Amino acid sequence: MSSVTLRGVIKRYGQLEVVHNIDLAIEEGEFVVLLGPSGCGKTTTLRMVAGLEDISQGEIEIAGRVVNSVAPKDRQIAMVFQNYALYPHMTVRQNMEFALKPQKLSAQDVAARITEAVRILGLEALLDRRPSQLSGGQRQRVAMGRAMVRTPKVFLFDEPLSNLDAKLRTQVRLEIAKLHKRLGTTVLYVTHDQVEAMTLADKIVIMKDGHIAQVGSPEEVFAHPRNLFVATFIGSPAMNLIPAEVQQANGQAMLSAGPLRFPVPALIAARLKAGQKAVIGIRPSDIQVAPDGTPGHDASIEVTEYLGSEALLNLRIGEQELCAQIPASSRPSSDRQSIRVNFDPRHLHVFDAASGEAIRA
Repeated sequence: MSSVTLRGVIKRYGQLEVVHNIDLAIEEGEFVVLLGPSGCGKTTTLRMVAGLEDISQGEIEIAGRVVNSVAPKDRQIAMVFQNYALYPHMTVRQNMEFALKPQKLSAQDVAARITEAVRILGLEALLDRRPSQLSGGQRQRVAMGRAMVRTPKVFLFDEPLSNLDAKLRTQVRLEIAKLHKRLGTTVLYVTHDQVEAMTLADKIVIMKDGHIAQVGSPEEVFAHPRNLFVATFIGSPAMNLIPAEVQQANGQAMLSAGPLRFPVPALIAARLKAGQKAVIGIRPSDIQVAPDGTPGHDASIEVTEYLGSEALLNLRIGEQELCAQIPASSRPSSDRQSIRVNFDPRHLHVFDAASGEAIRA
């Protein structure tokens, strides 16, 4: 196992800077996911760690050694690509053997490594097949096996599940989680899929426009987003955002948004001033349907989406559209046009409208 450290890493193509001053520390054995939309710089960052892209400025360190000028084959890393990158004319066994050629191992050692990787990934019946005879999920497992036999200090995954259908993505994601748990190798994993990030990562690095927007555990980035970008990128369905203004009423600071009025959480009251524009964030799962006859906000039901164990209520309160995520068993009857809802004040997020930054104590 090895740590990976990026210090002030910048990538330019000519005059265009696409990765801006990245600082990141990955501990030994940690599973770190680079998450963000297309074009945010996450794959370029991964390729710089792999040595497939030159660094314009800064340092990358693997296992305590600066590798800026070290060739990819000498960095003790193994990379699993989105498109599998298997040799089509070789069998599964031959693809794995070829990955070990640079190490000049004995035939006995090669056979032992392949046997172990095949056992872990359940590839025994596929060793004599060529890639064209495999499913997408099988090809990705072979690509993982080919990386494993090299016994790297760091695994790099570049959107490895994006070519698979939904069912296969779930299966291979589980294989990757099992593999990391069994081997304990340091992993740097790139994806734009938040489900992959939330289920696999020890630590998520959310990127936007070549910058790091937030670093934290899955729980941290979900419960305490640093800004509006992170708040809306993490969570499915996405966080509800309500434009609001800070007002004073009877000595109490309130967040006013049309018919909705929320008391300002005590911990941040001192950081807000009357007339300030803000944005209230509410997770769909933090909106509750009020029982009949109890206080609440009147909401009209626009659409109800049934998803098996849960349901999504697309609601309107005044001009504000909201999504509520509730247990399917408690969804209103199909002929009901309105309900009352409540918001848990402990779970409100408040952002400055101008900067987009979260307002915290």
